[in-house]
Parts: sequence; structure tokens; C-alpha cells
Amino acid sequence: MKLTLITALTGLVLVATIVELLRRRQLREKYAMLWLGVGLLVIPLAVFPRLLDRPAEFIGAKSGVSLVLFLGIVFLLLVCVHLSWEVSRLEEETRTIAEDLALLRAKTEELQREKNEVMAGND
Repeated sequence: MKLTLITALTGLVLVATIVELLRRRQLREKYAMLWLGVGLLVIPLAVFPRLLDRPAEFIGAKSGVSLVLFLGIVFLLLVCVHLSWEVSRLEEETRTIAEDLALLRAKTEELQREKNEVMAGND
């Protein structure tokens, strides 16, 4: 009974935390929907822990708990792969922006030099 209560409270805290992060605009909507889904899935599974026993038997798992642990690990692996992809994409974007900035600085310095030469030639 204690574990059921702790798990349900964890789900509620997760949902409340995600909503607060969304409200403060510290978490993007695409990630918030994912974590809200997790939180809203945890709550009924906490209240009815035997809910996944039949699906677990159907796919050959020993119990619903084993299925939840397996699906949790798969979910976390997918999140890690997605975040690695996002980081790689952002690194590429940052590199491109840095290169563009360097070219703009070089062009600005060149124009400034030309302007200084014209100004010096007019004196």
C-alpha cells in the first residue's frame, strides 16, 4: 500500500512540476507533452498495479512490474537518443552561426579600414 501511495504521489508531483515548468516557459511544449504523458500514465498504474498483468502475460513477461521496468528502460533509451540528436543538431547550428559571425566581423573590419583610408585621403 505504501508503494502504491508513493508512486501515485510521484506521478502527481511529476505532472505538477511539468505544468509549473511550462508556465514559467522553462520547458518546451514538445518535451512537456512527453513528460505529462508519463506522469498521467504513472498515476493509474500506481492506483491499479495489476493493470498490466494481462498484457505482460500476453507478450511473455513474468509480471506487469517486469513489463513496466522494461518499457521504462526502452523509454529512457529513446529519450537519450533523441536528446543526443538534438545536441548534435544544435552544435552544428552553433558552428554555422559562429562561422557566419566571423565572416561578418571580417567584412565589417574591411569596410572600416576602407572608410578610414578614404577619410585619411581626404585630409
